[in-house]
Amino acid sequence: MPLVHCIVNPASRDFTCGKNWPSIEKKMKDAGLEVKSYITERVGHGAEISNSIRRQWEEAGDGGESEGKPPVVVAVGGDGIAHEVASGLRGSELILAQLPHGSGNDYAITHGIPRSDIDGAINIIAHGVDRQCGAWRLEGHPCREEGGYPAPKANPWDGEPENQDTVVRWVFLETDAGITSDISRAKLRRAKWIRGPKKYTYLGITSIPFWPRRKVEMIVDGEEPQRFSISVFAATTGETFGGGYRIVPNMYPTRENGSIVVAGFLNRLKMLMLMGPIKKGKHVGKWGIYQRDANKVQLRPIDSSGNASNVPVGHDTYIQADGEPVIRLPATISWHQNQITVRGAEQVKWDSKGKV
Repeated sequence: MPLVHCIVNPASRDFTCGKNWPSIEKKMKDAGLEVKSYITERVGHGAEISNSIRRQWEEAGDGGESEGKPPVVVAVGGDGIAHEVASGLRGSELILAQLPHGSGNDYAITHGIPRSDIDGAINIIAHGVDRQCGAWRLEGHPCREEGGYPAPKANPWDGEPENQDTVVRWVFLETDAGITSDISRAKLRRAKWIRGPKKYTYLGITSIPFWPRRKVEMIVDGEEPQRFSISVFAATTGETFGGGYRIVPNMYPTRENGSIVVAGFLNRLKMLMLMGPIKKGKHVGKWGIYQRDANKVQLRPIDSSGNASNVPVGHDTYIQADGEPVIRLPATISWHQNQITVRGAEQVKWDSKGKV
């Protein structure tokens, strides 16, 4: 009977994940899996647990648990717990799987894991395909605590920052700056009663009219700096975030190069009108919005004197790590291949090679 380690975020989907976990665990056992479960107690706990599982296996072997094969570690919940578990496993042989039970579940979308079919998701845990996937390295200035969400701190599994006052996060789904990150920052204090994509739609409609403008400097792959009034910047490992919004079309986790989508100045009406096209991935090419390959992006805020700043200035420009707006500009984002092994569906639209 294969052993799987399940790291459960009980707060996912308005605490229904914790309530439903006993019945989900029974389904997994009925499917022939041996389950060892861990319940997270605070933000970041999932990474601590997964990194502990990793260290135990690397230091002492698996003790015969899985016949010498790397353990499967399952993130149970939404994209937040998937990010935490992936962070603790990154760079190891251990396999990340997911049982989606969150609001957006875009990580599940990317890897072909059904979001509303528990039995189907369990089947992928037992019999899915393992793929080597890339991730974005994000380094920037930590945000302040807000809405009970703590300010980020340095984690040993993320590696050392290049600068003294910055922190590192690895991004396994998406990182974005501009109005989209401001909308996600708002979710820490508002609209907690709304589920799924409707939450982001509501927050967008109520945030955009009051969003202060800010200018940034962007350097892509060492090219000449560009300065513009930022509306949207997004870099992803798959196409979607926010519960299915196709923000970076045709991006996928095994891609050789990263891909970014950038929008300069958009008036507030265009920002509101943009939500429909983004949902369908039809926004690139509208109103000067463009997409390009990029492997390293440096973003710095412009201060009141018109200079690019190496510290946060003016209105904070947030940049997200897998849906959590915990970093402020200035920040650097870089694409790295083969960072984590992910178990997904046998067939996903971005992979025509079949089993690996």
